Amino acid sequence: MSEPLKPHAPPVQPPEQQRYADLLVWGTRVGLVVVLLGFAAYVSGLVTPQVPVERLPELWTLPLHQYLAQTGTPTGWGWTALVQRSDILSLAGIALLAGCSVLCLLSLVPLYAARGDKAFVFVCLADAAVVLLAASGILTGGH
Repeated sequence: MSEPLKPHAPPVQPPEQQRYADLLVWGTRVGLVVVLLGFAAYVSGLVTPQVPVERLPELWTLPLHQYLAQTGTPTGWGWTALVQRSDILSLAGIALLAGCSVLCLLSLVPLYAARGDKAFVFVCLADAAVVLLAASGILTGGH
């Protein structure tokens, strides 16, 4: 006869892993909700879009510079001024999804600093800085 299996205790996560995971879960949920609300508002017509759905087939064939000129869509971070538009609101959700790891990383800095773990403080700050630098558009190479 084999011995009955003993229940295993759930694994204990280190506090920094738990904090990162908790914030990432909430950040992705919020980002997804914003994307879905923006999309629903866009296709339903409840909120005025920057580019009407009916114009998309005609505009998709254009080179980018012509698309931007015909739609009045700004480049860079200019989209943030148009977040009240339904199609731009969906982009805001995508930006939240892409950037939620920065908040997660920065939230770990106090935990690592309190432990005196300077290497992990540096890694978290450097990683967040790289993501923010990439999002800034400074390194676009003139495009």
